Amino acid sequence: MQPIDILTDADFVGERLDKYLQHIFPEFSRAALQKAIEEGAAAVNGKVVSKNYKLRTGDRLVFTPLEVRPPDVVPQNIPLEIVYEDSDLLVVNKPKGMVVHPAPGNFDGTLVNALLYHCGDSLSGINGVLRPGIVHRIDKDTSGLLIVAKNDFSHRLLSEQIAAHSFTREYRAVITGHLKTDSGTVNAPIGRDARDRKKMAVTDKNAKTAVTHYETLEKYVGYAYLRLRLETGRTHQIRVHMAYLGHPLAGDTVYGHPKKRELALCGQCLHAGKIGFLHPRTGAYLEFESPLPDYFTNFQRSLTLENEHTSQN
Repeated sequence: MQPIDILTDADFVGERLDKYLQHIFPEFSRAALQKAIEEGAAAVNGKVVSKNYKLRTGDRLVFTPLEVRPPDVVPQNIPLEIVYEDSDLLVVNKPKGMVVHPAPGNFDGTLVNALLYHCGDSLSGINGVLRPGIVHRIDKDTSGLLIVAKNDFSHRLLSEQIAAHSFTREYRAVITGHLKTDSGTVNAPIGRDARDRKKMAVTDKNAKTAVTHYETLEKYVGYAYLRLRLETGRTHQIRVHMAYLGHPLAGDTVYGHPKKRELALCGQCLHAGKIGFLHPRTGAYLEFESPLPDYFTNFQRSLTLENEHTSQN
C-alpha cells in the first residue's frame, strides 16, 4: 500500500507513536500496529522510529498502512449547511447527532460521507481515508462550526494555527448550577481517565495542558448560560472542565447525571458558535458565527419560563 504523509495532531504531542496510530486507524489492533512499526512501516521526520517514540510538535509522520483495508467510505447525499467555501477549505455548521468521521459502529451517515459526496476528490489526504479533510473535530452531540481542508497545503497551515492556539473557538453552553465567579479561567490538564478509558479527566498523569475561559451570560433556576473560549483544544475539554468545577453541562450523560427534563436534549447542551482563523493561502482573517440551534433555544425557553414562574411566587 502507498505510504500516508501525516502532520501529527497537536492534541497528541507527547503520546506514544503506536497509541497515536491506533487513534488514526481504529480499525487496526494495537498489537498489529506495533508489529508494523517494528517492521519499519513508520518514519518520523525521515527516520524509522520505535513503537514507543513520543510525538513532538511539528513531527511529520510517514506510515505505510497495513494490508487489511478499512471498509470503503462511500459518498452519501446527506444535506450539509455550508457557511463558507472556496478552493482551499469550507466551514460547515454540523447538526447535533452527526458523527464527524467514520469509526467502528459508524461507517456511514457521517460528516465525511457527506463531504465526499459534496467535494468528490477535493479533500486533503493527511488524515487518511477515514478522515479526509478533517482538521479538527467536535463531538457527535455538539452542534456548530468546524473547518474542512480541501488540500494538504491548507490542512497543514490550519493545523499549525491550531497547534499555536491562534484559532478563535467560542462555544455556548448551559451548565447545571451556578459557578462561584461569573467569569474566569480553568487551567487544568486533561488526560485519559484511568478508571474508564472511554472518558477524559483532569489528571496529572499522561495529561496535556488545557485552558478554558468562561463568562456567565444568564442565570436560571439551577442552571446557567455560558460563553466559553478555548485556548487549547483537548478531547471533551469543555465538558471535562465544567464537570471538574462541579457543574457539568446540561444533558451530558458521560460527565454528568442529567435530570429528567434534560434528557430531551439527547446529549450535552453545547454549541460551537464562533470560529476564526487566518486563511491558509491569502492570510486574511476570517470569522464565522452560527446562531443557537432549536434544541438549545427551546431548552433556554423552558428555563426562562421557570424563572418567571419562580419570581411570581
